Amino acid sequence: MATSSNFPSLVFAALPLLWFAVAEGAGVTRHYTFDIKLQNVTRLCHTKSMVTVNGQFPGPRIEAREGDRLLIKVVNHVQNNISIHWHGIRQLRSGWADGPAYITQCPIQTGQSYVYNYTIVGQRGTLFWHAHISWLRSTVYGPLIILPKPNVSYPFVKPYKEVPIIFGEWFNADTEAIISQALQTGGGPNVSEAYTLNGLPGPLYNCSAKDTFKLEVKPGKTCLLRLINAALNDELFFSIANHTLTIVEADAIYVKPFETSVLLIAPGQTTNVLLKTKPFFPSATFLMMARPYATGQALPALNDTSFATNFTNKLKSLANAQYPANVPQKVDKRFFFTVGLGTNPCDQNQTCQGPNGTKFAASVNNISFIQPTTALLQSHFFGRSNGVYSPYFPFNPTHWFNYTGNPPNNIMVGNGTEVLVLNFNTSVEVILQDTNILGAESHPLHLHGFNFFVVGQGFGNFDPNNDPKKFNLVDPMERNTVGVPSGGWVALRFLADNPGVWFMHCHLEVHTSWGLKMAWLVLDGKLPNQKLLPPPSDLPKC
Repeated sequence: MATSSNFPSLVFAALPLLWFAVAEGAGVTRHYTFDIKLQNVTRLCHTKSMVTVNGQFPGPRIEAREGDRLLIKVVNHVQNNISIHWHGIRQLRSGWADGPAYITQCPIQTGQSYVYNYTIVGQRGTLFWHAHISWLRSTVYGPLIILPKPNVSYPFVKPYKEVPIIFGEWFNADTEAIISQALQTGGGPNVSEAYTLNGLPGPLYNCSAKDTFKLEVKPGKTCLLRLINAALNDELFFSIANHTLTIVEADAIYVKPFETSVLLIAPGQTTNVLLKTKPFFPSATFLMMARPYATGQALPALNDTSFATNFTNKLKSLANAQYPANVPQKVDKRFFFTVGLGTNPCDQNQTCQGPNGTKFAASVNNISFIQPTTALLQSHFFGRSNGVYSPYFPFNPTHWFNYTGNPPNNIMVGNGTEVLVLNFNTSVEVILQDTNILGAESHPLHLHGFNFFVVGQGFGNFDPNNDPKKFNLVDPMERNTVGVPSGGWVALRFLADNPGVWFMHCHLEVHTSWGLKMAWLVLDGKLPNQKLLPPPSDLPKC
């Protein structure tokens, strides 16, 4: 980041993105075209052909206002199947546009196209979009910026400029080959060669001095940085040398502002910060840096859990008249979910590289999710769920044990495609409990279709008698992705007011690939505006 007394205007390259907008009622209908195509990209002196949107890495920015309707045509020109998820968009009654492959839609096959059609209701802020099939998210992602309605201002000082900064990872190898090999051998996948800011690794990697994101700013001015963590497998600390950041939003929800020199952002999370630049440093340069926060035993000891916990606890909703925190005060259904790693047996006549010759697996309530071959939402809507999924996902663990103590002798997981069914407008409380089966780890859990309130968190095993007494039911943080603390628990509440099938999964792609995912089915309500809309005519077929 450079400050200059002779500040030239920042020039953004023209984007090869087809879009236009037309007025429609209270909002605007915005049309975009995403061409999924191969593109040669060079980083770290290594060139590879990879899947992109419109040939861009990262992909193009989508910008809209609260109340706008988006029509995004995705055309698949590559051999890979593709689907796109609009991460954090509520998708009220429009689950057909949510995007996770084999959950709300079958993927878009080679030569096919699909129009994602949804309206942004009651949301404004920074979100992002990304591929939601296999590991294509490593290259297919981009910012999704929702501005307030016209004539509605931010609840903080107006910045003189706004800049999206999206964190990612660069792999020299093909990520599809990496995860395919890992799932075959049962071991851990190879890690990336570099972290990236807006697709660039920066000057601290070999052969990367020219591939550095540079942000020119005016001295003494306030800039809004829209931070997005699109990395595959790492929570990240972020800081700007000699500067303090003011946190004003997280996951497209305004927060009570607070200052910090370092912030934590998990995969799938977004954070908006105000940067007040130094007033007396003309032509000075300050380093922006991100590095991983890792808690797994086999990872580097960048495990400042105390800082991570303190930072998370500072996040509070505004909870005022204009932006209320509508926390469910009464709970209809309570669920206790254990999350963590385990193992599956090695296939016959195969040598596996997981613990003691097994395959790595991951699970929720000891059920490792088996991806179906047809979409769950389509199966439900057309009444063809038999043989596709079971509606009996367990409310609690099948076997109770000391989750954060010594692991049990049997660390094998169960496997299945099970869905948890809720009636419309059910108020839900979920306790997510990390387990120490193969070492305690932080798990960033993302819920599709809903925001939730983080009403409590702690370390050790959740105490149902004492911990709820400390829940924050006044101004808790509202999010779509939350980190389950390493060796601890987090408590969530939300209202199931959105009919459809909604994915919930760890946003560490390796854990998702191992099965740390599940699905909720919210049934239609009685009124017409409480029912899932019918599917579009161009819905992809399996």
